[in-house]
Amino acid sequence: MQDRTFVARQPIVDDRLQVFGYEMLCRGADPDAPWKGPRNEASARVVDDAVLSIGLETLAMGKRAFLNLSRDVLVSDALSLLSPEQIVLEILEDVPADREVVDMCRSLSKRGYAIALDDFQPGSPAEALLPFVKFVKVDVRATPARTLTALAARLKSFGARVVAEKVETIESFTAAKAVGCTLHQGYFFCRPQGVAVRAMSTQQMTQMRLMAALNNPNASATTVEGLVKQDARLCYRVLRCVNSAGFGLQREIQSIREALMILGMDQIRKWASIWSLAGMNGGSPELVNMTMVRAACCESVGAALGHPDSGAELFLLGLCSLLDVILQRPMKDVVASLPLTSSTRDALLGKEGPARLVLDVVTQYERGAFDEAGQTAERLGLETFELRSAYHRALTSSSRLTLAAAA
Repeated sequence: MQDRTFVARQPIVDDRLQVFGYEMLCRGADPDAPWKGPRNEASARVVDDAVLSIGLETLAMGKRAFLNLSRDVLVSDALSLLSPEQIVLEILEDVPADREVVDMCRSLSKRGYAIALDDFQPGSPAEALLPFVKFVKVDVRATPARTLTALAARLKSFGARVVAEKVETIESFTAAKAVGCTLHQGYFFCRPQGVAVRAMSTQQMTQMRLMAALNNPNASATTVEGLVKQDARLCYRVLRCVNSAGFGLQREIQSIREALMILGMDQIRKWASIWSLAGMNGGSPELVNMTMVRAACCESVGAALGHPDSGAELFLLGLCSLLDVILQRPMKDVVASLPLTSSTRDALLGKEGPARLVLDVVTQYERGAFDEAGQTAERLGLETFELRSAYHRALTSSSRLTLAAAA
């Protein structure tokens, strides 16, 4: 019996690369095998895990959560227990637009629930649902630009927004915007754009040097304190986060030195490194969120493998894994600027090894590539439930830090 689903998330961004929401991706408890139960059971279980086990606030971080629905879960009206402001009900492409489905969509729409159609095909029976939907997802790789332009114009008359799915390159993103898509799903924004190498700004260079110095293994507590205190904004942000209700301390901390004494150098090093990374980022804020989750997940996977002493190094591996995108520079140039161990440097450059396998299994899981993640986990000697738990813990810690920073 499968006791839990695997739940990951994929961001849906607007034209300015701001996160609009997250689609919840799910799979049965064994990522090496297809879901053995009814599809409606898979649909129900992802809702159960999302709402009860992890929490929508953690999974979606205050954004809309797109939840995939089978026909049975849709017509059961079970999701009406959730707030309409939190969710988008995404009807899968194989749900028939029969009378019961149409009536339920009409009812949900009247009650304020947003409905999305997945993988919509013009002229399909799903046309009957268009009066009740707010979002229509279209595979941009399989839809000619002329067809997509006409479709976007027609859907606008229904008050529906087109979500471009499977957007994997910046060129595809630009083309989708041009034909009327206003939301975009895919990992195009976390890949290098393939343009001429950009010179780093003064701010990026400063933040890069700070991050390098913070992660020097020979840096003492006094050195770390001094580095953080050099940047007044960074100092303020760290103290503000530590003192926030989201962090859960029973007392306020008045200085970086006090924070180092109570929380430890490694914790302050992590926080300061994350904020340095945020200072380097000139693109999508989701890049920093993804980096935070990756870093925490890599560290947690190391602990699950019985190597807690490598946690700091694996955290740094995840933290650096998107620097080539953030800085729009080749990864080989990025790693040359940081005091990394040979294993971390090799992993970032794609060379085979235990550290690279940890990064691979984390990025595979985050994409919802659960088959690949299961195979990589097996190579690592990692139980799949441990991988799932590591990702969920990473989401929780990332969400807590993000909420604390906004407090």
